[in-house]
Amino acid sequence: MKKPVVIKIGGAIIDGYNQGNTSALIALLSVIASLKDQPVVIVHGGGCIVNELLTQAGFITEKKHGLRVSPKVQIPIISGVLAGHVNKTIVACAANLKLAAVGLSLTDGQMVQCQLSPLALGQVGVPEPFSSVLLDTLLKANFLPIISSIGALNNGELVNVNADDAAVVICQLLNADLLLLSDVNGVKGTTGEYLTSLNAQQAEQLIDSGAIVGGMTAKVNAALRAANKLRRSIAIASWQSPEQIIDLLNGVSIGTRIQPSGC
Repeated sequence: MKKPVVIKIGGAIIDGYNQGNTSALIALLSVIASLKDQPVVIVHGGGCIVNELLTQAGFITEKKHGLRVSPKVQIPIISGVLAGHVNKTIVACAANLKLAAVGLSLTDGQMVQCQLSPLALGQVGVPEPFSSVLLDTLLKANFLPIISSIGALNNGELVNVNADDAAVVICQLLNADLLLLSDVNGVKGTTGEYLTSLNAQQAEQLIDSGAIVGGMTAKVNAALRAANKLRRSIAIASWQSPEQIIDLLNGVSIGTRIQPSGC
């Protein structure tokens, strides 16, 4: 079996699908369907849709360091949106393209274990890889696992996990290649240009200068952690150009490559 590729997609592509703009998600899944003998795992967030449902329920969304604060009282809504509506929307779209998709969360099959985040983010988990048995079985049988970023603590309580961190931990679990898909085609420098490569020192400077902000901060930090643990570069690119996945698998540099320390 070829080395798997983990593709992380965000809420914007799902939000567009729900609002009738089906082309982006269908285009992405069509590219995946065209890959021959290539194991793929999709990890997804869904922040836009979570925000909408929380607002409807009378909650205010708060973020720290680009990460969602998830009070325990909000977890039924957050988990219902991510592991329920968003996950099954992607699975159904994939099935319509004749892909054998399976919807999962991080806690299924003991794939991932979570500890409560020390960053005062509420019911937010820090994930660690645990068992690849379920994913190995599904990939060998040519299924497409689609994993929501909902995990669980050892006491059984559900936790929200940053979707970029969730993708990184699944990548570690499978020793896979990782592609973090964003709304933009990579990371921008101080003058607004897209960078082809970025290391930890450069990232720290861009964060301090305000060139990297919000959700991109969390994405870059997650990619740096993955690059250092796997000792290879990680790609951040746009979901609006799904054909880049083929380029990535053919060894072509796409988007911004996040480099491990020492490279």
